[in-house]
Amino acid sequence: MECRVYRDPWGIPHLRAADPRTLAFAQGRVTALDRAWQIEVERHRSQGTSASFLGPAAVGWDRFARQALLDDTARRCHDNLDPDTAAWLGAYVDGVNAGLVAGARRAPQFAATGLAPGRWLPWTPLAVWLAHHILFAGFPAKLWRTEVARHLGAHAVDCFATDGPDTAGSNGWLLTGTRTASGAPIVAGDPHRYIEDPGVYQQIRLACPAYDVVGLAVPGVPGIAHFGHTGTVAWAITNAMADYQDLYAERLRRRDGTVEALGPDGWRRAQAHVETVEVAGGEPVDIEVIETGRGPVVVGGPGADLAISLRYPPRVRGDLGFAALPALLAATRVADVDAACDRWVEPVNVVLAADTGGALLHRVAGAVPVRDRANGLLVVPAWEPGHEWRGWHAMPRADVADLAVMANERGIATPLGVEFAPPHRADRIRELLTSRKDWSAEELTSVHTDTRLASAEPLLALLAGLDGLSPAAVALRDWLLGWDREMRADSVDAAAFGTVRAALVRRLAAHPTLTPLAGPSHHPPIFQPWLALASRVGFALETLLRADLLPATDLADAARIAVEEAADTAPVPWGELHRLAPWQALPDPTAPTPGLSGDHDCVLATSSVPGVTHHCFRASAARYVWDLGRRDDSRWIVPFGASGIPGDPHQRDQSPYWLRGDLIPVVTDWHRLTEERHDHDH
Repeated sequence: MECRVYRDPWGIPHLRAADPRTLAFAQGRVTALDRAWQIEVERHRSQGTSASFLGPAAVGWDRFARQALLDDTARRCHDNLDPDTAAWLGAYVDGVNAGLVAGARRAPQFAATGLAPGRWLPWTPLAVWLAHHILFAGFPAKLWRTEVARHLGAHAVDCFATDGPDTAGSNGWLLTGTRTASGAPIVAGDPHRYIEDPGVYQQIRLACPAYDVVGLAVPGVPGIAHFGHTGTVAWAITNAMADYQDLYAERLRRRDGTVEALGPDGWRRAQAHVETVEVAGGEPVDIEVIETGRGPVVVGGPGADLAISLRYPPRVRGDLGFAALPALLAATRVADVDAACDRWVEPVNVVLAADTGGALLHRVAGAVPVRDRANGLLVVPAWEPGHEWRGWHAMPRADVADLAVMANERGIATPLGVEFAPPHRADRIRELLTSRKDWSAEELTSVHTDTRLASAEPLLALLAGLDGLSPAAVALRDWLLGWDREMRADSVDAAAFGTVRAALVRRLAAHPTLTPLAGPSHHPPIFQPWLALASRVGFALETLLRADLLPATDLADAARIAVEEAADTAPVPWGELHRLAPWQALPDPTAPTPGLSGDHDCVLATSSVPGVTHHCFRASAARYVWDLGRRDDSRWIVPFGASGIPGDPHQRDQSPYWLRGDLIPVVTDWHRLTEERHDHDH
């Protein structure tokens, strides 16, 4: 299959082919050459075989992937694809397989772990997508809410409502021509995800006679799903914070060599079999995989005190929404993006789009089941009637006038969700955008990098009312009350606030009212980020300080101790504490850990876990500005670089720009690109 590969000065691949399938092959091949280790790790994670080369630490994920039937669900969804989408997807898989061996030779992690490059199956990209997004909607939060209701009562559940520690969020905004210097719309934003090294987004250009698209792809998945610009239309998404996955408490029993589950209609046979997870440096682990009439069992099993099944739309529908991907590439106007989004399933997103003809789009895309409200809040009993799924919600949409903002807050998707992000990011973005009417793509970096922390106010108000402080604590308190609320890396004030906040979280987590939630969990370790008391208190601190769950005198006592403790701490800049800690499948102890500006509720959302660590694990996995006036005026950036190969010049060449908040140009003039003639296969 003939395709020409070009690179821009940052090593970003620009692919040019005669037709879409040849182009899909080329995308698969260049991804295998640039990201072989990354995509092979993801393939193994999707099928629950990563412990075979990563060792015992990976068993927890592999157990979940097997029990949740991720690979089998992907195969089922692939079987239901229309022929054209299946052929396009198959071309991508063929390209991956054509490039993997050469790509693996360039990646030293294969030799370091003894992993040999494998072979991708027709449904592997669907499995990779599902593995990336199965926890995206945060269904383990229902485990937490169930524990809160059990220990503290149903009234306490809302006290912890917040954009949680493992929720993937984003900022996004659409400026109409009335707000831009060129008079043409701009779509911009940044997805907030776990920062992975190599990055979870791949900058790429896909061009053939049918279309020419630049955007951010997910390595291992064809096309450009979330953020793209075709020249005449551009689109972007954020997490809608919709609730579309349910957990059911199951009663299971063994009978005559089978497993049975109790449903509303009595005992029914469940599907059950045993799989073995191979573990590098450890003994193999046998895992019983069970699926009831509700879904696969992801907690416990027969004979356990607790068993819980997971019901999620792709498993129920046999559809992952992949027909939307080639349709998005072929879009020339907003109506085409809208029609493609009608096919979307997983995850559920808010979509913004604009085209050069002046059309605008603000809608939700995905599949959300209609069912009882209790399903969205807690683990519900499988044996009680009334918790069945009863069809699918219509996806909300809204008109756009002047501008539109999406930042995971309550808004267009409110009818579809339970917990949303606080409004701080969305409010601040609107405040900044409405301050002028002559925005350019380059100037929007000031929005991406804004560090104002509105969520600091409840804690500062609590400090303002404290008495009985030592002179050093009084000085610190007064200093903080005069702070500009900016979480800049060079700010000693921001670090002092972070230190007081962390100390307060630790004190509140030790409060007798909350300590029952700190008991040993019966749930698998993979769900612990949603169940750890200190992290839940840290992210819900603003809500807890305003609720009546804890006595006001106790809050004041805890704050008094926290500020006294912080007063004894040597002052340092926020960036000394708040450092990037990206996830790597094979950790590199020499990888840099730069200091960061921002915080969880800033527009520059760099999330640590207050009270647990100041290190940042979630931040902007990319930033983009799509200019509809002239595509070459568009900008983008990723945290590291275009290459996943250690030592490659483009492995980390974008990091300085990302850290400064700068963007690099989107280059689309073929004459300014360098054609790649070296054949990595030889």
